[in-house]
Amino acid sequence: MSKTVISTHGAPAAIGPYSQAIRTGNLIFTAGQIPLDPATQEVVPGGITEQTTRVLENLKAILEQAGSSLAKAVKATVFLKDMADFGAMNVVYDAYLAGEGVTPPARTTVQVARLPKDVLVEIEIVAEV
Repeated sequence: MSKTVISTHGAPAAIGPYSQAIRTGNLIFTAGQIPLDPATQEVVPGGITEQTTRVLENLKAILEQAGSSLAKAVKATVFLKDMADFGAMNVVYDAYLAGEGVTPPARTTVQVARLPKDVLVEIEIVAEV
């Protein structure tokens, strides 16, 4: 199996020993993205709407660097600090991953006890090239 590292300045640099994404075969596996501004490496201000938007913009940049797109996502995993944010997260998610003519990816959404930097949301994507 061959692995190719995907990296872009359009998304936050890894804050640990991992890659932003890995391509193997015709699939891209992203690392979980939290709502860090790629220019400052700081958590974006605001609530779940702003944080989900930043996360999906980070994922979009990574997938585009890999020659893919959010429209080619086949699986998403969403980690929420509080399941009460599901509805607001889902509105933003829908705009990015389930718009007109786009088949939304399979998805798992779970509430977790804590996320890095105490953010409200983290999302990872598997997409086809």
